Amino acid sequence: MNDDEPVLLHTEGHILHVTLNRPRALNALTHPMVRLLGEALTRAAADDTVTAVVVDGAGDRGLCAGGDIRSIYEDARAGRSASVDFWRDEYRLNAQIAAFPKPYVALMDGIVMGGGVGVSAHGDVRVVTERSRVAMPETSIGFVPDVGGTYLLAAAPGELGTHLALTGRAVGAADAVLCGLADHFVSSRHLAGLTAELARSTSPAQVTDIVRQHGADAPDGELAAQRAWIDECYAAGTVEEIIDRLMDSGLPAAKESAAELLAVSPTALKVTLAAVRRARRLSSLEAALDQEFRVSCRSFLGHDLVEGVRARIIDKDRTPRWSPAATGDVTDAEVARHFEPLGDQELGLSAA
Repeated sequence: MNDDEPVLLHTEGHILHVTLNRPRALNALTHPMVRLLGEALTRAAADDTVTAVVVDGAGDRGLCAGGDIRSIYEDARAGRSASVDFWRDEYRLNAQIAAFPKPYVALMDGIVMGGGVGVSAHGDVRVVTERSRVAMPETSIGFVPDVGGTYLLAAAPGELGTHLALTGRAVGAADAVLCGLADHFVSSRHLAGLTAELARSTSPAQVTDIVRQHGADAPDGELAAQRAWIDECYAAGTVEEIIDRLMDSGLPAAKESAAELLAVSPTALKVTLAAVRRARRLSSLEAALDQEFRVSCRSFLGHDLVEGVRARIIDKDRTPRWSPAATGDVTDAEVARHFEPLGDQELGLSAA
């Protein structure tokens, strides 16, 4: 095992242990990392000596902060299309994880955002800790939740998923479990023991039992107590009406959410709302990934993704100049265009 590799693989007992290994970049995913992980899963699925896969992140800050946003920015600025190729393989990996025939144990300790959700929340054994901060924060950079995020959030109770998709709000362990993004809470100090015991497992059922035995009740979250105003406000038919309801609710937490929405990309907000509501009607994760691929390709050609990354990551001035600048100026036709195929550029997962 070469510790300089971006994905570390080693076998303990009957467990394939996969570590995302870019700790200085908070393990942000690159295209080679996506390919390496996909190839490792293909081999593990066919290897009768492998009982389960355990995925974690190097360093002590988190599993994965998402995709390599700076690379996407540079690609768009240069008029290239490497990002489209990256998304194609990344979304296929998300589907591969969801269909993996053995226990896929994701240790979602620390920061788990964007692409980090994609390599963890589609697994069937998802572990969060008191340090977990889970989010799909794409609207803040003029993008739309992807990696199957719209499908996951569409299935959250009530309008919690809509709230998280539009605001990009990060949640802790209890709220991640409530929203269906995780399954088990394990204290971070017990992760090493959990991993060691998993290495001694000899069957899929034993893997699940070991995780349950290490589990505990997560510290209280926030969303359960906020369901009433979230469900009422986010059930509105448009982004504008959602913001109006939040502002008129009289609740400080709702007004804070309205302020967050007013600061992010109006186009991203409208497309995100449409994507989550469309995802509720889709029959599978694969169909949602096909939809997200179209949206991502369209967003890549637009103004707000490049501008959002510039403002938050490149120049860090936190003053993005969105275009259009107001939700009322984003037409229904423009929103609908994001869901149309871009020439023959299709992912085709749901047709496979």
